[in-house]
Amino acid sequence: MTLTPALENDLKAAIRTIPDYPKPGIMFRDITTLLGNPRAFRRAVDELVQPWAGSKIDKIAGIEARGFIIGGAIAHQLSAGFVPIRKKGKLPHKSVRIAYSLEYGIDEMEMHEDAVAKGERVILVDDLIATGGTAEGAVKLLRQMGAEVVAAVFMVDLPELGGAQKLRDMNVPVRTLVAFEGH
Repeated sequence: MTLTPALENDLKAAIRTIPDYPKPGIMFRDITTLLGNPRAFRRAVDELVQPWAGSKIDKIAGIEARGFIIGGAIAHQLSAGFVPIRKKGKLPHKSVRIAYSLEYGIDEMEMHEDAVAKGERVILVDDLIATGGTAEGAVKLLRQMGAEVVAAVFMVDLPELGGAQKLRDMNVPVRTLVAFEGH
């Protein structure tokens, strides 16, 4: 199922673009304006949830930090638990960690070792998919712990950077709401 052009345009219009942030040549897609618009936020969450309404989803895994906001709303609507996937050193309990590639190097992310149980059905959530390094690392981390990654959902796709396709190549269905050209 795809969005109607009118809804996609409404959601795109609710996202602020900040040129040359965090460095020259980058067009930063800022979803905080969409989050601050009650109607747009509700519609975006509804659209991200829609394919799995009525399905058995055990957990929503949100990538720090905007994935926490969107993921919490999705978890609520699907009556699922929520799992934070954080940067290294931010979680208080025993955690599992994985290194992942960024455009500019390598970082690490972690989750609590008891956050997901073997066989649990999990949807991965973040605000935006670009090169896919962070999302790919999160999928590997979840799978390492025995979770079944049912899908990955994002408000924004930057298709020229190939991240969504990278996840599809890992047999993870991807749902995005709006696409922007460029970086």
